[in-house]
Amino acid sequence: MLQVIELRCEYKRNPLGIEVKRPRISWKLKSEARSIVQSAYEIEVAESADFDSAIWGSGKIQSEQSLHVELGDLEVASRKRYHYRVRAWSASGEASEWSEAAWFEMGILDKSEWVAKWIGVSKPAEQLAEKPASYEERSPMLRRSFAVGKGVRRARAYASALGLYELELNGTRVGDEYFTPGWTNYEHRIQVQAYDVTAMLNEGENAIGAMLGNGWYKGPLAWKDHYCLYGNRQALFLQLHIEYDDGTEETVVSDESWRTAPSQILMSEIYHGETYDARLEVPGWSASGFDDGKWEAVAVVEQSKDVLIMQENDPVRKFEEIKPIELIKTPLGETVLDLGQNMVGWMKFTVKGEAGTEVVLHHAEVLDKEGNFYITNLRAAKQEIRYILKGGEAETYEPRFSFQGFRYVRLTGFPETIRLEDFTGIVLHSDMAPTGSFECSDPLVNQLQHNIEWGLKGNFLDVPTDCPQRDERLGWTGDAQMFIRTAAYLRNVAPFFTKWSRDLATDQREDGGVPFVIPNVLDENSHSSSAWGDAAVICPWTIYLCYGDKRILEEQYDSMKAWVEYIRKQGDNELLWNTGFHFGDWLGLDSKPDTYIGATDRDYIATAFYAYSTSLLRKTAEALGKEEDAAKYGKLYEGIVAAYYDEFVSPNGRLTVPTQTAQVLGLVFGILDGKAKERAVAKLMELMEESKFHLTTGFVGTPYLNFALTDNGHNDAAYKLLFQQDYPSWLYQVTKGATTIWEHWDGIKEDGSFWSADMNSFNHYAYGAIGDWLYRRVAGIDMDERIAGYKKILIRPQPGEGLDWAEARLETMYGEIRSCWKRTDDGMTLEVTVPANTTAEILLPNATLETARENGSKLDAADGVAAVREAKSGVELTVGSGQYSFNWAVAQPQAAE
Repeated sequence: MLQVIELRCEYKRNPLGIEVKRPRISWKLKSEARSIVQSAYEIEVAESADFDSAIWGSGKIQSEQSLHVELGDLEVASRKRYHYRVRAWSASGEASEWSEAAWFEMGILDKSEWVAKWIGVSKPAEQLAEKPASYEERSPMLRRSFAVGKGVRRARAYASALGLYELELNGTRVGDEYFTPGWTNYEHRIQVQAYDVTAMLNEGENAIGAMLGNGWYKGPLAWKDHYCLYGNRQALFLQLHIEYDDGTEETVVSDESWRTAPSQILMSEIYHGETYDARLEVPGWSASGFDDGKWEAVAVVEQSKDVLIMQENDPVRKFEEIKPIELIKTPLGETVLDLGQNMVGWMKFTVKGEAGTEVVLHHAEVLDKEGNFYITNLRAAKQEIRYILKGGEAETYEPRFSFQGFRYVRLTGFPETIRLEDFTGIVLHSDMAPTGSFECSDPLVNQLQHNIEWGLKGNFLDVPTDCPQRDERLGWTGDAQMFIRTAAYLRNVAPFFTKWSRDLATDQREDGGVPFVIPNVLDENSHSSSAWGDAAVICPWTIYLCYGDKRILEEQYDSMKAWVEYIRKQGDNELLWNTGFHFGDWLGLDSKPDTYIGATDRDYIATAFYAYSTSLLRKTAEALGKEEDAAKYGKLYEGIVAAYYDEFVSPNGRLTVPTQTAQVLGLVFGILDGKAKERAVAKLMELMEESKFHLTTGFVGTPYLNFALTDNGHNDAAYKLLFQQDYPSWLYQVTKGATTIWEHWDGIKEDGSFWSADMNSFNHYAYGAIGDWLYRRVAGIDMDERIAGYKKILIRPQPGEGLDWAEARLETMYGEIRSCWKRTDDGMTLEVTVPANTTAEILLPNATLETARENGSKLDAADGVAAVREAKSGVELTVGSGQYSFNWAVAQPQAAE
């Protein structure tokens, strides 16, 4: 039976408070039959879930489209909820029933509807350039009472802040989001969260309150300890819309009627932690009946409301709880908890003692080689929680406005008897739906995959940060573009990167240059390195590929084009990029002493990425039907490639930059061809043999290295590289007990000493980009890029020596793809799942038509198999949707072609 399931609007199930004026919906098809393709669909939209009277209908549309379907000429209105349902027809004519109803609710769509005021304390802190020695600032509480005199049909709160906020209504926290409103360039964009508070209102007196924190807006950012980069006044913005049963409405807003007082939070910063004095708690401050007569009047804060936007990305939430695995007494006599996992979030703990007793928690990622607590790599970040007891019964506490990156926690001031059950690590990250998994027969590789995923969890907290622990935690563009394809296997990162790409466009310079970090908090000279600024093109293109989302290309096209035009104007001629600052192959192991920059010529890297971004811009123009631009940038690309050959390839086809990274970029970006390609492959293998199959690549070359080997006939070398356990290698970190990806291949050296003190993060996801190769080549899940979004799937596993089996799953916008291959005594098996409304091209490596079978049937007779042919690399076949089980005898050992 054909079913329509998992309806989504703008990637989300029943989203509340969206600002997309042309909403798009997506759905999946479910059927036990094979080769299911949608031939038509119908959508209905209604104001009520019973669909008694639809307000919009598509009629029956002949189309296979089930992703990002725009609701035509439906005119949406602010704060209105729309219910929708879908039914579909298969190519054989089978019709589904109507799907279960889903809904989306609009937020505020017109800036003129924002009638609240920004409010804060009457005496703001001094505008600070640097932190003074006596810096301490209590987080403010703001509140007001209001009456509800009749039955409430619906109530929505829309809230934002300069800084961070937590909202309470009648003594209860509103929502489960953290670090709201998130990090943007507040001069241009400030997000607003929407909350359904209908059930939280009482008939009679009610009270609403908020507590504010400095957050990214006002607290220190980057390693220069600069404060107030966006402003020096915390402020709240709130509109509470109440609709009554009788059809009337009332609005409660933030304005001069509110009152304020300092809270029990004495200090709260992203980097430094939180100081909390429980003796200063004010019971009932956000509940009705509280006397705020001694509180001060708030002040109106000057801040434009034109920059307000409804929430775009996925909010930060709590996801996991981790209990400590050990209580350690270090050689220095310190008491330290080991959680067994490098994580991001905070510690929730319970303590009992006398009033005024102070307990302190310090957070660190590693212990030193003597087994002592190590925080030098945090630089200026304190990662410190101070809690002052109110005394009496046991007290439980967790922070509000600060997060830490840690595995180990040093305890000071706690009672002599420490109980592990009194401590819990709370894991926080952006709420991105899990989509992928990878497992194989090697436990070390499985731990590597674990580390990659935890690197994402720790660094995808509202923005894609480089690291979550030291005085940095910035959205480095290079790291983001290197990892985004891997991230898209692990989680649905489309809303996350859509928001971040808009931030990038907002922060982009007038000349098209792209800052090193987004949101940009560095100086005016920190912009436009090759491989970093290219995030402007690579990230939107990757989201389009992985989710079939053409709108992000439409939105970001001007930004993408501006970046390529910026490059074109930089070089001595418009076809080479040979000027300006570049990070180069950052942290490459072939670098000169006392430098972070690898040996690969930076002009070479810049020109290679210039070619790559131009090629993606051309593809983007083609996807958007911009024929003139497609021709223009196609011609520019050809010119760049010709200039690249003139500058970096000898007449005999030898690449003049003799590094691993140089060969890799030329090969994977498709710049090299013919004899030059052959020589680059040979040179790469020569370099691999010289290094005894170890990498020398840095941030730029590493994401592509294994692809360059596998895709050019040397899959065996890629596997050798993967399985190395000594330095430098991915598994070296695993053997050293890593639970996340390190910034440096030898962050901890063989003798237990550290690579450096000032730049040595143990949760830095960039080198986790090897996950892309594990999914796309080892397990073999890929796509035909000419049809974005996994509409046409490629299943081409590349088994290699060292693995007996590998399995990956990927939940796409169409449904789950699964690829699981295993070696058997007499050959191989491959189990494949292809979601409905898609097709797949499958390779059975080293198979022959004579021995290959699908569930016992010859391939040309198997249900769902549309085409079969024998090729040099094995048997290739085209299948429709369904679950398949193949087995075959391997005719000969896998060999490089």
